[in-house]
Amino acid sequence: MKSFWCIFSAIKQKAKTLAKKKSEDIDPVFIKPNDVMIPRKVFFTKGVGMHKDKLASFELALRGAGIEKCNLVYVSSIFPATCRIITKDKGLNMIHPGQITYCVMARNETNEPNRLISSSIGLAVPKDNTNYGYLSEHHSFGETAKKSGEYAEDLAATMLATTLGVPFDPNLAWDERKQVYKASGYIFKSTHICQSAEGNKNGLWTTAVAAAVFIMD
Repeated sequence: MKSFWCIFSAIKQKAKTLAKKKSEDIDPVFIKPNDVMIPRKVFFTKGVGMHKDKLASFELALRGAGIEKCNLVYVSSIFPATCRIITKDKGLNMIHPGQITYCVMARNETNEPNRLISSSIGLAVPKDNTNYGYLSEHHSFGETAKKSGEYAEDLAATMLATTLGVPFDPNLAWDERKQVYKASGYIFKSTHICQSAEGNKNGLWTTAVAAAVFIMD
């Protein structure tokens, strides 16, 4: 019996030693309590799709944008500090079929013939790239691509301006406020991407999407 307990104790001690060694071998980056996922790159894309089925028209719009192969996860509108904007072509080469992909997306659809729709993403980036910026999504009916895109850009820039404490008159037109924001020295740039489309004349579902797609690598 004594021999049994000696063997048992030896095995137990060996197991503890192996467990401790295994825990020490784990890369600490995976166990840091404050570890977070912050995108390092982003690209902008857009697309249109038409089909008799609403969902299929959305799929075709995603194909037009080049992101149909991803499992898309919609996120809210913060542009991470130091995140770098890359081209659509470069971004599409960095994503893989089935990949969980985070994006800010604007989407709109109609099956009314000739009805004008649009989907826009606005961006505003602070001059100090250690601070975060804003992305905004906007979808509308009856607006031109220019009007819809500028509205999305206005939303992003205004959210950033209020965060930075930039004084402005909300009753001013966008072109005037844009100059105020830039003159403040806090906002480096604002821009937008917009996809507009007219509803198919035969009543097919028409979907327009615009997206800011994050790359984690």
